[in-house]
Amino acid sequence: MGDVLKRAVLASLSASVLVIGAQAAQPSASLPQFADVTTAAGIHFRHTSGAFGKKYLPETLGSGVAFLDADGDGWQDLLFVNGRNWPGQPGAAAYPALYRNNGNGTFTDVTRAAGLAVEMYGMGVSVGDYDNDGDSDIYITALGPNHLFRNTGGKFEDVSARAGVGDPGFSTGAVWFDYDRDGKLDLFVGNYVEWSIDKDLFCTLNGKTKSYCTPESYKGQSPTLYHNNGDGTFENVTRKAGVYDPAAKTLGLALIDYDNDGLIDVFAANDTQPNRLYRNKGDGTFTDVAVLAGIAFNEAGVARAGMGTDAADYDGSGRQSLIIGNFANEMMALYSNEGNGLFIDEAPTSTIGRASLLRLTFSCFFFDFDLDGLPDIFAANGHVADDISTVQPTITYAQPPHMFRNLGNKKFEDVSTRLGASLAKPAVARGAAYGDYDNDGDLDLVITANNGPARVFRNDGTANHKLRLTLVGSASNRDAIGAKVRVIRVSAVPVIAMVKTGSSYLSQSERAVTIGLGGANRVGGIEITWPTGKVERLPGVMGDQSLTIVEGKGVVKSVPLGTKS
Repeated sequence: MGDVLKRAVLASLSASVLVIGAQAAQPSASLPQFADVTTAAGIHFRHTSGAFGKKYLPETLGSGVAFLDADGDGWQDLLFVNGRNWPGQPGAAAYPALYRNNGNGTFTDVTRAAGLAVEMYGMGVSVGDYDNDGDSDIYITALGPNHLFRNTGGKFEDVSARAGVGDPGFSTGAVWFDYDRDGKLDLFVGNYVEWSIDKDLFCTLNGKTKSYCTPESYKGQSPTLYHNNGDGTFENVTRKAGVYDPAAKTLGLALIDYDNDGLIDVFAANDTQPNRLYRNKGDGTFTDVAVLAGIAFNEAGVARAGMGTDAADYDGSGRQSLIIGNFANEMMALYSNEGNGLFIDEAPTSTIGRASLLRLTFSCFFFDFDLDGLPDIFAANGHVADDISTVQPTITYAQPPHMFRNLGNKKFEDVSTRLGASLAKPAVARGAAYGDYDNDGDLDLVITANNGPARVFRNDGTANHKLRLTLVGSASNRDAIGAKVRVIRVSAVPVIAMVKTGSSYLSQSERAVTIGLGGANRVGGIEITWPTGKVERLPGVMGDQSLTIVEGKGVVKSVPLGTKS
C-alpha cells in the first residue's frame, strides 16, 4: 500500500504532470453501456472488514470475487469472499457468499445449502478442478488458515486439513496451474506480511491518532507452492522448487508464459518490495528473473506498491505483456513484452499513466469489453486511508474505476466516463472480475468494495460478433489451465488468449475464453496449444457461438449466443 504521507506530498507535482500531458480522446465508435443490475439481480452482498477503530492492517485489503459455474448448469455463478468481525467485537457472523445463477438474470444466495457458511477472515479466491472430476473446486485465502472446498456436485466439503493446503500465513492471491505438466493442477499461494493482533504496531500520521501501518512496518512472508499428488493431497514444495522468498509481500498473481517456451511462469506483484517473475525451468523449479526482465522496479529503480495484475497479448505481437495496479502517485504499469526477455513500461508516456497517477488501483485486467478483438483494460480503484483527503486534497478515498479502450498500435483511450453513469460512480473498490453471466456473449463486470456493497454491471450495447470457447483437457488438466488459443480472424490480426486462473486482485474471472470478432461473423480457424504441448488445429467456424472443445476430440458442443443491437 505504501506510505500515505510520504507519497501524498508528491501530488502537487503529479497534478501538474497530468495537466501538461493530457490529450483529448479521439472520437470512437458507439460504446457499450454498463448497467448496474445489482438489485434487480438479487445480489445483496456487503463486505465486512471488522473495522472498529483499532486500524488493523488487514482491514484495508479485502476482498475478492469469482465467476464460476458451481453446479455445472452452464450459467456463471458468483462467489464473494468476506472478512469477519474481530474476536470480542459485536456483530453478526460474516461468511463468504455463493450466489446461484437462475438463468433469467437473477441470482439466489445458496451459501448455507452449499456448505460455505464458514467464518474466516477471507481475502482471495481461486477456482480450479484440482481432482479432475469435472466440478469446480474453491480455494479461499485468508488471514490463516486458508480453506479448500471440494465440489461434490453443487455442494462443498472443506478438505483443507486432509489436502494439506491450509496455509497458516496472511494469504492473498492464489492461482491454480499445472507447472510440471503432469495433468494435475498445482497451487501457488501469495502471502503478505507477518501480522497478527498480538504483533500489531501503533502507527500515526500526526504523532497522536493511530493510522493504518504501511507494509514497510512488517516483515514479509514467502509465497507457498503446493504440488498436487493426485490422491487428494498436496506437498509443500516451496523450498524444493526455489520459490522460498521471505522478503516477498505479495498481493496479486498472474499466470504468464512470457518467453513462449510452453511452460507457465508466475508473476507476483509485491507491495513495497520488488516484483517477482518466477520463470518455470521445466525441471520442477523456478528462478526469479524480474530484475533482468525490467519489471521488478519502476524506471527510477524504486519498488512500487503492486496490487492487482494480469497478463495478455494486447498488441498482437504474440507475446504476453503485463498490467499492474499500483499506489496513488505511482501510476499503473503497462509492461510491454519486447520478445527478448525484456519488458518496457509504456504507461508513463501513455493515457494509462496520466489517467491513473492519482488513483490507487487494486484490481486490473485485460478483457475485450467491446468485442472488437483488442484486449482493453479495466481498473478498479479506491484508497486505503479514509482520511487521505485531509492529507492530500487531490486524492480521495472512494475513487471511480478506469476503462481504457484499446485502439491498436499500443494506444489506448480513456473511456471511463462514457460507459454509463452507474459504472463511473466512485467506490472504495477492491476485487473485480469479468464473466458472461447472462450468456449473451459479451463480458459483464462485478466489483467488490471494502466494507461496502458489491456491484454487478451488465454489458449492454455492442453489435460486434464474438466466439466463446470452453476448453476441456483430457491428457491435460481438465480445466485446460495454461492452454493457449489462437483464433484466425478474417482480415485482421489473430487473437491469442490463454486459459488461466487468478489475475485481477484476489479475484478470478470466468474460465471460458471470449474472442471479439468485430464486424466479421466467422473465423478462419482455431489453433489450440494444450498444456501438454500438443497442438490441435480446427477449421473455421461461424461466430456468435459458444463452443466446448475437448482435447483430442475437437468441438463437442455448440450453443448460439445472443446478439445485441
